[in-house]
Amino acid sequence: MRLHTHTWGEGDRVALLIHGIMADHRTWRRVGPELAARGLRVIAVDLRGHGASGQGPYGPGDFADDLVETLPAGAEVAIGHSLGGMALALAVERLAPRRAVYCDPAWHLPGPAAGATESEGPARLAAAKTLSREEISALNPRWEDVDLDLEVASLAVWDEGTAYGIAPAFGADLRPAGPVVPSLVTTADPSPLVPPADVAELRARGFEVRTVEGTGHTAHRDDFGAFMAALEGWV
Repeated sequence: MRLHTHTWGEGDRVALLIHGIMADHRTWRRVGPELAARGLRVIAVDLRGHGASGQGPYGPGDFADDLVETLPAGAEVAIGHSLGGMALALAVERLAPRRAVYCDPAWHLPGPAAGATESEGPARLAAAKTLSREEISALNPRWEDVDLDLEVASLAVWDEGTAYGIAPAFGADLRPAGPVVPSLVTTADPSPLVPPADVAELRARGFEVRTVEGTGHTAHRDDFGAFMAALEGWV
């Protein structure tokens, strides 16, 4: 599927931005212009089921294939957050960026609790479709007002079926065996998806790992300055 994209900046040096579940390219509203100011042409996608892109089906491989179909190969850097990190890891060999950054990637989603059904995790994600602005603010107390408004708008056009499409990823270990290109993993503090044991394992596999201190899962919205500082040397 060809995805809807948004571009900041001009030139031959390209950066790719891939958002997480429930969001769309608007989550990068500060990151995109900042990278453009550094001389990069920044291309941000709306994953299928998100933003202005088409819908379904929603397997992890589908998200990855869309990136390959839509985005140019050989970018200076590709950055994927959460679901975007999962998709980027599955597409990175074909996209062949010079560097990859995975922000709290969804590589090791927890499986269902004892006695729960396999749909528990996806159903919990899908329920976010009905969150109010006040509830989003309570969950993300460090977000600016504009990010709260954009999240409401993104949820309105998000197909919660994406949560059920990635159900096989819950309880699975999707951590790459090693980096295909030089790769940085940034994590929240603490991370809901990359626990300390995973940090140690990823380092052993050849990934550089940096923690964005004091931030939650969406670090680039919690503390933009700290997030950009964590990317020093990579963008």
